[in-house]
Amino acid sequence: MTASALPEPEPAARAHSARLREAIAAHIRHSGGAIPFSRYMELALYAPGLGYYSAGARKFGRDGDFVTAPELGPVFARCVVDAVAPVLRELGPGAVFFEIGGGSGAFAAAAMARLVELDCRPAAYWILEPSADLKQRQREHLRSVLPLEFHLFGWLDGPPDAAWRGVLFANEVLDALPTPRFAIRDGEVYEEHVVLDAAGALARVDQPADAMLRAAVRHIERDTGAPLADGYRSEVLPQLPYWIQAVGGLLEAGAMLFVDYGYPRAEYYLPQRSDGTLVCHYRHRAHDDPFFLPGLQDLTAFVDFTALAEAGIHAGFDLAGYCPQAAFLIGNGLEQRLQEIAAIDDEAERYRRHQEVKSLTLPGEMGERFQAMGFQRGVEWRGAFANGDRRRAL
Repeated sequence: MTASALPEPEPAARAHSARLREAIAAHIRHSGGAIPFSRYMELALYAPGLGYYSAGARKFGRDGDFVTAPELGPVFARCVVDAVAPVLRELGPGAVFFEIGGGSGAFAAAAMARLVELDCRPAAYWILEPSADLKQRQREHLRSVLPLEFHLFGWLDGPPDAAWRGVLFANEVLDALPTPRFAIRDGEVYEEHVVLDAAGALARVDQPADAMLRAAVRHIERDTGAPLADGYRSEVLPQLPYWIQAVGGLLEAGAMLFVDYGYPRAEYYLPQRSDGTLVCHYRHRAHDDPFFLPGLQDLTAFVDFTALAEAGIHAGFDLAGYCPQAAFLIGNGLEQRLQEIAAIDDEAERYRRHQEVKSLTLPGEMGERFQAMGFQRGVEWRGAFANGDRRRAL
């Protein structure tokens, strides 16, 4: 879809976007006339008070820009808890559940409710959330639906700064990490930058890549066994190992679970995917213009799960497993969820919940596009990936 076909925002929203655009333009001018695309993405998503995830626009659900698995209903969260509950039990008192990017709070509410059912309450449930607005929404929602457990929830401004034990969970977080974009020109690696053109509009140009980005691209070529073609353009996250170390490095014992859309490296960098995987989401419409109304749309890139596996192992974890979301849910309690749904008396609610399961598991929906990857340290957790483990594809 082209940006010209997208819905027109309200005047206040357009004015908000204009303020962010001017802040980005000022940053470009202050930086000598160009900034890496990753820096543009960071500002567009996280600029204090203006970025997409830092400001107050509704993002999740039918009234937002996209729907995540937890927003569909409780099935996803209940299956995730069934998968990680053995880890929490093994670790015993003091184990923590740590969620990165809490969204509306829907996942935390359903997850804690299931943990209570299983008599597996964690010592604390931490949420790392960059948006002050979303933090407030999460607090209000969790206080209203879980008043007896609300004292267990705590909000972090950054990764844990002391050793801890428990489970780290991140759903659709990696796709929103600001990513460099690279291009191959005459066999050399260039990095995509953002500049202001003669009319003052945001535009993209290529500049020679630095040593870290060049090394990351050459690593892709060595691993896939072929040089990338001239003109090939895509994304790579050379900072991913540092991010994993930051969020999980102090996890003494426990598990990490990441769920996101993406591919193993050999599929990510296929020749036909020659313009990368960058996708913009606005009002439930996907398009390819990252400069359309900055601050009002989400910018994402698919995840290279081979790179994620490398980063987790580099951080000292064992790879517990990797499989499509549908296989992960089926292997971790989906049959019980279906039995719970079948027992619902209200026909309309029963139908809605069946549709939820379809959205989570069908190949054309989230079932195959989304992947689950787990890591373990000091525990044995490979059983959670016994159904459909695809580690060999990495």
